[in-house]
Amino acid sequence: MGAPAPKDAASQLRFVTCGSVDDGKSTLIGRMLYDAKLLMEDQVEALVRDSRMHGTAGEDIDFALLVDGLEAEREQGITIDVAYRYFATARRRFIVADTPGHVQYTRNMVTGASTADAAVLMVDARKGLLEQTRRHAHIVSLLGIRHVVVAINKMDLVDFAQTRFDAIVSDFNEAAAGFGFASVQAIPVSARFGDNVTEASARTPWYGGPTLIGYLEVLDTDTAGADGPLRFPVQWVNRPNADFRGYAGTLAGGSLRAGDEVVVAASGKRANVARIVTMDGDLEAAVCGDAVTLVLDREIDISRGDMLSAAGHRPVVADQFAAHLVWMGEDDLLPSRSYLLKTGRRTLAATITDIKHRIDVNTRQKLAAKSLALNELAVCNVSTAEPIAFDPYDENRQTGSFILIDRFTNATVAAGMIDFPLRRASNIHWQALSIDAGKRAEQKRQTPVVIWFTGLSGAGKSTIADIVEKRLFALGAHTYTLDGDNVRHGLNRDLGFTDADRVENIRRVAEVAKLMADAGLIVMVSFISPFRSERRMAREMLPDGAFIEVHVATPLEVAEARDPKGLYRKARAGELANFTGIDSPYEPPENPELVLDTVAHDPQALAGQIVAYLRQRGVLEG
Repeated sequence: MGAPAPKDAASQLRFVTCGSVDDGKSTLIGRMLYDAKLLMEDQVEALVRDSRMHGTAGEDIDFALLVDGLEAEREQGITIDVAYRYFATARRRFIVADTPGHVQYTRNMVTGASTADAAVLMVDARKGLLEQTRRHAHIVSLLGIRHVVVAINKMDLVDFAQTRFDAIVSDFNEAAAGFGFASVQAIPVSARFGDNVTEASARTPWYGGPTLIGYLEVLDTDTAGADGPLRFPVQWVNRPNADFRGYAGTLAGGSLRAGDEVVVAASGKRANVARIVTMDGDLEAAVCGDAVTLVLDREIDISRGDMLSAAGHRPVVADQFAAHLVWMGEDDLLPSRSYLLKTGRRTLAATITDIKHRIDVNTRQKLAAKSLALNELAVCNVSTAEPIAFDPYDENRQTGSFILIDRFTNATVAAGMIDFPLRRASNIHWQALSIDAGKRAEQKRQTPVVIWFTGLSGAGKSTIADIVEKRLFALGAHTYTLDGDNVRHGLNRDLGFTDADRVENIRRVAEVAKLMADAGLIVMVSFISPFRSERRMAREMLPDGAFIEVHVATPLEVAEARDPKGLYRKARAGELANFTGIDSPYEPPENPELVLDTVAHDPQALAGQIVAYLRQRGVLEG
């Protein structure tokens, strides 16, 4: 379908080039810059020199070297990072993101596409649509890009055959059915030789469509963000002195004028805009994309991460929602594991409560999944620690998107697009109780704590925990022990031993331990609990100081030699899958409160160390 002329001849277009590796994305961008005569003479000279040293185009100029700036990329002939280039023609300004084609760098492609208005999807004419091509098309759709150019490259290597071009176009139209693209333009090109890049090629007389640059110059992208309701995420509270309080940020949707009424999305507090402040002076109005500071006519409670909205069009505020997810972590996504969710300027704890289905990028089938591996796409349910304000992604790409961050490595592990809120808990409220945790603890004359024993199977966790409880019971303390084997007979009998099941196992136990501590008890928890993330989650459920991590530090060879239940023998024989220490990892604590050396000391002595530590901490009275 065609592209109408843009409203502003000098408007800016952000587009991303994507597709499978070696399809010619970087070469295409280099060719566009060269043909448009946008390179300085010294740049051309450097390009010629680099082509001789690093080029892959024989005696010709290797235009990919204009974009592939990393030395590792030049040596390998691939794009690793996202490379941004800024250029302009007489009709339009452009920002282009050249993204990697390799599967392991899909996360970089998501980054480059997240702010694009259009996508140029490269296809090697010899290979046709590959799995990575289909994955990128799917991600482009999920990210809300509605205008796609299918640049069928290397047509020179198939003798500019119209039949090959038509076959690939037919395959793409079939693959993209249902993606909701507003426009799809297929163009036969040879990035190496410049056919149909900036000028029409005499070698494709059967093609009567636009050149790539010509099409991008007139492509009119939608302006849903500017036309939608006001969305203003607060980036920071600007308080240079006692006489000025402003709220700085960038409009993520809509527009506003001085005097307009705004509302804090989460709290419902209302105020009017007194001033719209910028470095160049006050404005009468601001629109989507403007970075401004708002001064309100009255003081209301607003913090970084809050969202101001139009009084009559508030966003959704919820702590559970369904979302499409692109998993970008090296380690698998595991439901119930705690991650950090960042949306706008707000960061808070969140978990994936359920993977509804994984999406096969080739067939688009919905497949059952208990975890997600690198680059897989899925629809998931997400739960956040507190309600957040958002819009469905298809209504506002900025307020409907989020990323997930690993809590230990701080690496971004997923990109998410919110579909709709889950209203499951809208009629559930906290019930106020007359007797609280403090009164229960006071009655028992002890400080409730959770003593979390972690270590390999056979380390001695249960033995030591049992001795500790007997000693505390003899001292008159109120206690309870949650043991891994015992809990799996009841509460967790439905769980297996996959990584995902282990995460859920610990989540449930942590919730029970929290309730028992709230009842005023000293709780012994004896579980392998192999992952640091889940132990940290358990710690964060409790008040500061109420979680005591005890590492029963028994070396694997010692635990295996003991093998009280014969589990190591079965694991070594292949009769027991996913056994910690053999074919499933154990992550030892980094900063536990206590480390017990079970080789140098017997269980009685180690239990004594724990009781002494509890006395020192004031857990026991008297």
